[in-house]
Amino acid sequence: MSSERNKVKLSKSILDMKFMKRTKEKVLKEEDDAQSRAMYSNEITEKMLKSESYYIIEPSYVPCEDLNDGRFSFRGMNPDIERILELEEQAKQATIDQNVKKDVTDEDMTAYYGNVKKTIERKFQSKTHRRTVTLPEPKFKKPRLDDV
Repeated sequence: MSSERNKVKLSKSILDMKFMKRTKEKVLKEEDDAQSRAMYSNEITEKMLKSESYYIIEPSYVPCEDLNDGRFSFRGMNPDIERILELEEQAKQATIDQNVKKDVTDEDMTAYYGNVKKTIERKFQSKTHRRTVTLPEPKFKKPRLDDV
């Protein structure tokens, strides 16, 4: 309170001068804040004044849309920039590849691919040969413990 009393206030005519616009805005904002604090002093708690914001305010939508920014080069016009962009893309892909977990193991994939290959081979065989070839009965595959 004593610091507010000792503070020198500028006159209205000085604040109206052209070069004092920023100071005038700052003074008006301080006065409004002081009035609002005085008006709602019994309703606003200390916890409300010192609370943190849980929101991130982003002035641009570029990171939200995952857009590229900066310089670009097309069809070899600037090979240095093309190389830099290529390296950045490789680094981004490397981080994505590390985060991706396989849903199907390599063994399961080779077993499936083998069945598909046999099916396609049968399609291109003659009808007489197709009748003689029999497919093995599909067996029930027991689920692994880590799948559950």
